[in-house]
Amino acid sequence: MNLGLDNKKKTIQAAVAGSVALVGVIYLLWFFLSGTTPPPPQSKEPVITTTSVTDTHAPAPTPAPAPAAVPAGKSVAPIAYSAAQLDPTLHPEGMLEAEALVYSGTGRNIFSMQSAPPPIPKVIAPARPSAAAMAAMVPQGPPPPPPPPPIDLKFFGTEVKKDGSKRAFLLHGEDVFLAGPGDIVDRRYKIHTIMPNGIVIEDLPNNNKQTIPLSQ
Repeated sequence: MNLGLDNKKKTIQAAVAGSVALVGVIYLLWFFLSGTTPPPPQSKEPVITTTSVTDTHAPAPTPAPAPAAVPAGKSVAPIAYSAAQLDPTLHPEGMLEAEALVYSGTGRNIFSMQSAPPPIPKVIAPARPSAAAMAAMVPQGPPPPPPPPPIDLKFFGTEVKKDGSKRAFLLHGEDVFLAGPGDIVDRRYKIHTIMPNGIVIEDLPNNNKQTIPLSQ
């Protein structure tokens, strides 16, 4: 029986496993103390290589047909070209034809320094209105009340009594009134003062006094 040999193998395996475990613990403890995390295991993506197979029996690509002439006045839908059909070479004749074009517009030619600028229109009115115009635009508030109507009476004579009191002759249309100071004529006009050449009358509804001269 080989019991001794088996014990040696198990001892060696246990020692190897313990060493690996100790190394792993030390490795994790070092990352924990240094504040870093162990990098994840890198997985290598498989690289796929392809080889192009050329079919020698495949037919050659046929070139695209040239665009046909378009009649005048008709539009043509855009045609897609491949990279092999584009022509990168320059055409000097087309460039010379574009350079020979002459500007025929009515405004200023922005591509020429000798082109005169268009005339600038003159200012018809000042940009800022005058003080009088500004004052006219400011609202002045409500309009003043209209003046009272004139008293429709005519003073054409005076009567003097023996005691020196006076009464005036007043005419309203075709009606004649004889009134003294304090009297009310036509239910709206009050007589105040009778003078040789005029009379002071108050318009009661309008609270307005007027002096009416003596009529000849």
